[in-house]
Amino acid sequence: MPVVLWVALGGAIGSAARYTVNVWSGRMFGTEFPWATLTVNVLGCFIMGALTEMMALKLNVGQETRAFLTTGILGGFTTFSAFSLDFAYLVERKQVMAAGGYAIASVVISLIAVFAGMNLVRTLIAS
Repeated sequence: MPVVLWVALGGAIGSAARYTVNVWSGRMFGTEFPWATLTVNVLGCFIMGALTEMMALKLNVGQETRAFLTTGILGGFTTFSAFSLDFAYLVERKQVMAAGGYAIASVVISLIAVFAGMNLVRTLIAS
């Protein structure tokens, strides 16, 4: 099976897992604070770190398995885990300034983009 299909299958699993956490979190903690998003981001980052280290040090897995687990399942669960792994790799390569710039740019530009998208739709709907 082509790698892209493994990623798609993993993405479906990760998205379903995220939905499950969203429902569970809402029932457990309420919806006044984004507990579900915080939960999937932290859990996804922990799993990404542990999984990639296991694959690097102990598990002999192919490209399909790696893509299925990381880009697929974890990518469907939370893309924040991919961001965090990229940041960690930059730090481990001693590219601290690049890592800091990446983190700041990712958060700030993403927040600007969210507001820009919201404002665009509000403008188009209001006119």
